[in-house]
Amino acid sequence: MPWFDRVGVSDGLPHSLTTALAQDQRGLVWIGTQSGLVRYDGYRMQVFTATGGPKADLPDTYVRALLALPDGGMLIATNSGGLSRFDPQRNAFHTYPVGKGGTTSRKIYALARDGNGGVWVAGERGLDHLDLRTNQVVAVPTGPDTALRSFSVLQDRDGNLWLGNNNGLFVRRHGTHAFERAPRPAGNAAVEAVLSDGIWGLEEDHAGRLWVGSTQAGAVYRDADEHWHPVKGFSGFQQNRERRATVRDFVEVGADTIWLATDGSGVLAYTPSDGTLRAITHDTAMPSSLPGDAVRALMRDRSGNIWAATDLGVARNNAGARKAFTLLPSTRDERALASPNVRTIFVDSRRRVWLGMNAGNIDVIDLDHGVIRHLHLGGDQTRRDVQAFTEAPDGAIWVGTQGLARIDPSTLAVQNSVVPALEASPVLHLMPDGDRLLIATYDGVYRYDLRTHALTHFGNDPNDPRSLASDTVRLIARVGSQIWYITGRGISIAANGLQDRNFENLLNRPNDPSSLPNNLASSITTDPQGNLWIGTYGGLAMLESHAAGEAYRFRRFDTSDGLTSDNVNAALSDDLGNLWVSLPNGISMMDGNTHAVHNLGARDGLHVASYVYAAAARAPDGELLFGGLGGLTVLRPAWQPPDASDAPLAVTQAAINGNPLPFGQLPRPGESLRLRAHNRSLRVDFALLDFQAPADTSYSYRLDGLDEDWVAIPRGSLPTAMYTNLPHGDYVLRLRAQTQGMQPRMIESTLAVAVEPRWYETIAALVGFGALLLALLYVVTQLRTLYLRRQAQQLQQQVDLRTQDLLIANQRLDELASTDSLTGALNRRRFFELAEDVRKASSEGEACIALLDLDGFKAINDTHGHLAGDAVIRHVAHAIRHQCRGVDLVGRYGGEELVICLPNTALTAGMVIAECIRGAIAGAPFEHDGETIPVTISIGVAAYHEGESLSQWLSRADTALYEAKHNGRNRTAASD
Repeated sequence: MPWFDRVGVSDGLPHSLTTALAQDQRGLVWIGTQSGLVRYDGYRMQVFTATGGPKADLPDTYVRALLALPDGGMLIATNSGGLSRFDPQRNAFHTYPVGKGGTTSRKIYALARDGNGGVWVAGERGLDHLDLRTNQVVAVPTGPDTALRSFSVLQDRDGNLWLGNNNGLFVRRHGTHAFERAPRPAGNAAVEAVLSDGIWGLEEDHAGRLWVGSTQAGAVYRDADEHWHPVKGFSGFQQNRERRATVRDFVEVGADTIWLATDGSGVLAYTPSDGTLRAITHDTAMPSSLPGDAVRALMRDRSGNIWAATDLGVARNNAGARKAFTLLPSTRDERALASPNVRTIFVDSRRRVWLGMNAGNIDVIDLDHGVIRHLHLGGDQTRRDVQAFTEAPDGAIWVGTQGLARIDPSTLAVQNSVVPALEASPVLHLMPDGDRLLIATYDGVYRYDLRTHALTHFGNDPNDPRSLASDTVRLIARVGSQIWYITGRGISIAANGLQDRNFENLLNRPNDPSSLPNNLASSITTDPQGNLWIGTYGGLAMLESHAAGEAYRFRRFDTSDGLTSDNVNAALSDDLGNLWVSLPNGISMMDGNTHAVHNLGARDGLHVASYVYAAAARAPDGELLFGGLGGLTVLRPAWQPPDASDAPLAVTQAAINGNPLPFGQLPRPGESLRLRAHNRSLRVDFALLDFQAPADTSYSYRLDGLDEDWVAIPRGSLPTAMYTNLPHGDYVLRLRAQTQGMQPRMIESTLAVAVEPRWYETIAALVGFGALLLALLYVVTQLRTLYLRRQAQQLQQQVDLRTQDLLIANQRLDELASTDSLTGALNRRRFFELAEDVRKASSEGEACIALLDLDGFKAINDTHGHLAGDAVIRHVAHAIRHQCRGVDLVGRYGGEELVICLPNTALTAGMVIAECIRGAIAGAPFEHDGETIPVTISIGVAAYHEGESLSQWLSRADTALYEAKHNGRNRTAASD
């Protein structure tokens, strides 16, 4: 059954009974209902109703027909208000009068183009013609054989005008002015019955066939050679003159498929080439079915979607989403599943697909006969999940559930509980091995001999690392000549089906990325290139080539490679070499050559995204089958959608300062939008007008000149760009839509936005303001100059008087800033500055630094007090300066340490000066407060080495000082 997305009252429709459909020039869909008219962009609805006041509005809420006009407007045929025309430049309706100067009917049934800028109008009291250029309406005579009431009208490509009348079908040949009855084929009662009945539906398809739908006799069609044909099974009256449902409309779905809209029997899909007629109806068990069986109108939009207006809302089917479809439960047993819970899939040698479900249900799909048989297990296996199938050599189907059942392949008779010893064991998988069955359970593996009925068992031995990896065996697969047991804790590999110990076990090793990604594996498959793939709950693993005896190594693919989940439920390879995997949240395809991952979406036909492990199989004709909690998903790997251009990403509504723009003034892609000086807020609603999987389309926007990056619209929010208080200037609004699925598209459109400046932001105003400001500045400057000159003369005298004082004060400040307050020597900062100048000007060995330290200074402080200690430091500094030359630099290095820089002094001379300083201090005891304090110093001297830094130079002097201290103090030491 086609999958329909529904649009109903909960989405904004004013009434559930929908009556008409049309797509306007911009691509938006208009929906007529019994309570108003709707304009729809896939996300938002704008509803127009009749207010009953003087406003230019709909004359009647019951819309019967719609016709899109070339100017972007819409013609609306109403039930009792006549004909109205929507003007997109004013967002208002112009209603034509009824009677003189207007339409002959208040109730209008149908509208059709005349191919020359006009419209045919069929109504309750005849046929009219509207000239769209002049807005003039004239009545069209239809002849004496027609009734007043005309339900439908169509002008074909040859210029013939067809009229569906209450008295049958009439035609006015091109170039004539009179209507005549449509010619009937002789001897065809079914066609005669239709053409003589009231005609509600007329359509011409691409092949030139004219389709005719009647009130109660079904439908017929005329081919391009003007031969009439019945719609097999739906032409003429039924037995006992039983009436058929009224045919309201037609739409061409494919080159050889047409849908008929009926009033009560849903949609009929008809294939003229083979006469196949299939009903598409409402199914209470399928939310994706047609909403209602009373279908008033059909439409195919520019993206290929088929729309149906029903009595319970609008239904939309994406006719191009045929990569995948889902078989669902239904009230019609012969066409649908018995349950949505498909737990296992198996394809037998007779081209039958076996589906194991919950509660003991089994569905058998016979592909060659197009039927589904529903089987039920009984006895102790009643209501037990069916999790495994296999086909024995004699063709019998063995079923794994709570124990084993057997099904006769011809009669489908079920034999329950075939192996009594297994009645307590849930069977997870079955695999034939010659005349034996290998049976996977939660208790290990059983081996059942089909001839002798002998049953043997093997499982996990905690004391044997080479026993079965786990008793939970989920799957058994034959890989070459080996048997692989997929367990809940890794994979056990046996050489053959008789081996029950000494397995080679493959496990996940946490620190080895080449090991099995996860111990919980779910499926195994081989692609046409010979690669072995294993689905695990840690990603998809591909076995890398290896020689006999080498360790098994895997390449892992997971969410980082594009999969939507790391939990792989099932994996299948197609005939093209691609790998398909089912996941808890969808299905992904991995390209067999590039390993690029593509995720299926609703645009591909995937609507059910919940799958279970190992429920997968290849159908006989190459389709891939995946089972889950939502039914059976069927994939057509080779199917490709027809080439189609991208749908427009269009502005569907816009408001400036809260005032909506008329639809006709909305900018198209590449056009511009101008905001006046007082309009600084902008709201732009936009949408990708393909009406396909709106929930799977992501949107973003960016205003160049204002936004630094794209602004993403959160999922579930309406695609809208909003700005307030825009600065004046020129911008480019970029809109973007990203679709999902196998054919992802990035669609962008641009819109120029110009914001006019306010009067004070214009160039002229800015130039005027600038000139006025310059003039004012000039006057102020002149006045200030005169004032300043007078002030300058008065101040100059004071400045001259105080300059001398400032020079003296600055000199004193400089001395204070450069001098240690205790000793009068240079402070550390100033000494370093001057010593650095000496270093830069000196060559190898031409300058010395002497670092001096008072011996036993802590004892002096502790014995005589800190004031005495300060006096001692001053005494030593005075003695140093007395012994130094005028060019020498004396500074306080820190605490009781002082430093001397001796320019133009070799190491020998430097040692002489240092020894003189040491001797002078040691030979003159210092008295303080009547006490004699012996004072000695230790000195380290270092000559400058070319290329070294001041820090390195001082460090060598410090090393010499340490040596003097170490050798007994009161001495001088030198450093080379």
